Amino acid sequence: MTESPSAGAEPRDIVIAGGGMVGISLALLLAEALPPAVRITLVESYPFPAPGASATHPSFDARSTALSYSSRLLFERSGLWPELAERGCAIDTIHVSRRGRFGSAVLAAAEQGWPALGYVVENSWLGHGLAQALHRQGRVEVLSPARVSRVEASGAGSTVHVQQGEQGRTLRAGLVVVADGADSSLCESLGMVSLDKPYDQHALIANVAFAEPHRGCAYERFTDSGPLALLPLVAAAGGAHRSALVWALPPERAEALQVAEEADFITALQEAFGYRLGRFLRAGERHSYPLALRRSNEQVRQGIVVMGNAAHTLHPVAGQGFNLALRDVARLVQTLASAPEQRFGDLDLLQLYQRAQRADQWRTIGASDLLPALFMHPDPLLGLGRDLALAGLDVAPRLKREFVRYAAGIAALNEREDVLR
Repeated sequence: MTESPSAGAEPRDIVIAGGGMVGISLALLLAEALPPAVRITLVESYPFPAPGASATHPSFDARSTALSYSSRLLFERSGLWPELAERGCAIDTIHVSRRGRFGSAVLAAAEQGWPALGYVVENSWLGHGLAQALHRQGRVEVLSPARVSRVEASGAGSTVHVQQGEQGRTLRAGLVVVADGADSSLCESLGMVSLDKPYDQHALIANVAFAEPHRGCAYERFTDSGPLALLPLVAAAGGAHRSALVWALPPERAEALQVAEEADFITALQEAFGYRLGRFLRAGERHSYPLALRRSNEQVRQGIVVMGNAAHTLHPVAGQGFNLALRDVARLVQTLASAPEQRFGDLDLLQLYQRAQRADQWRTIGASDLLPALFMHPDPLLGLGRDLALAGLDVAPRLKREFVRYAAGIAALNEREDVLR
């Protein structure tokens, strides 16, 4: 347990700074895996949904998250999956192609013997389901709206300064988990600087409706300007057939299309994507943000571990950011559950977690970094190789199965099967 606190500080064993989807998922899994006497506090700056609050109805413009099959397995462990799946759209197939080239591949869940390759869930529904599960579980203390303003190393633990409205509180924690997002003010204050690699592209995101049903198919189309992804969504008012668009473009082009008339935007999208889903009928609210690979220069130190986007922010080409973060969560929970004398902040223990998860992180980050550059390279011989590789996946079932297993995160989980136990 945490050592005796300094005067005036409230003792805690684990404090999670950041109550987004990663922070709540971590809190839920920790509460299940650790003994009841372990004191866990979650601090979130936005107001937390009230217990029993009703979820919002599906909205045409709602933002969504793609969950891999491995993420489904992790949520099933907590009994959360049935509720989350109520508004999830299953990805039955993924169609990968290169604009203007002959190479393409179709990845199918049936070939793996899985119910789906992944699922697309609206963020509002996903966040609501996680928050309500935390309320029902009843073990984790939630401070919201509140924020961790400062963390100071103090002996074997940390002093955590929390601002809650006009009131300040001081906690004494054995372990502080920093999960406050990509632009983490806590990481900056702790000197845990991020290493950034700008891609000189912006992601243009919107929900779009089209004439033909998507039939659970996700599309990944590589163009000369960047990858374009369409992820299937459940029907909503104004869009019986709709998908979530993520389109990587040069900054000037993204900014122009963001403010373009809807008809002009649809024309440009139709030209880039083609007519596999018939004509595009409607485009919802458009947003854009700059793309960069961002990694914290250190993910662990004595009494501190960095998680989620604060640890690594990836190119959205394969939708791996949140799924990798969930696998990080599962690995950390597994490691902390084995902590001798519940000394959760010991550097040796946290380094053990980092070593165990390093291969999965390197593999996932490397693939998300390499793929866009590989498919945008103008070299004609490289282009021929890409086309042959895509076409070859469809005639090499064994290679395709292994590719899908790694893309879905199953290979990473199977490397240590007891993550799910």
